[in-house]
Amino acid sequence: MPEKYQPVEKAGRILVDVFHYLALFLIMLTIIWSAGHEYLGMLAKGYAALKDILLLFIYLELGAMVGIYFKTKRLPVEFLIFIAITALSRHLVIDVQQVSGSFHLYLLLSISAAIVLLSGAIYILGLTAKKYGRPDDE
Repeated sequence: MPEKYQPVEKAGRILVDVFHYLALFLIMLTIIWSAGHEYLGMLAKGYAALKDILLLFIYLELGAMVGIYFKTKRLPVEFLIFIAITALSRHLVIDVQQVSGSFHLYLLLSISAAIVLLSGAIYILGLTAKKYGRPDDE
């Protein structure tokens, strides 16, 4: 690459990094804000229902995922899968109870199958990481 383009490339990298960190910081603030709003709602009700606690776990996992990215510059796919499993579990425990009829059985089975499939994906990712390492490992 010609020398005249190197300062432009360096400035471009800096701008991308600034945008990247700013976006992550805003996402983290949004997670904290949303979790705080939910928590204040629980305090106003005077109790925490199971659906509220499971939702707080989703916020916790989202915050941990962003925090890990800030520390390691890696976004582990496993965290996204954990969040999906928690969301499906919350849906299974809370929302499926309100569905009636024969559709209820199919919904129950499909959500359960999705949880098993995602758990299998985490297992396979763990095995392959042990055997072959991760792309970002040094």
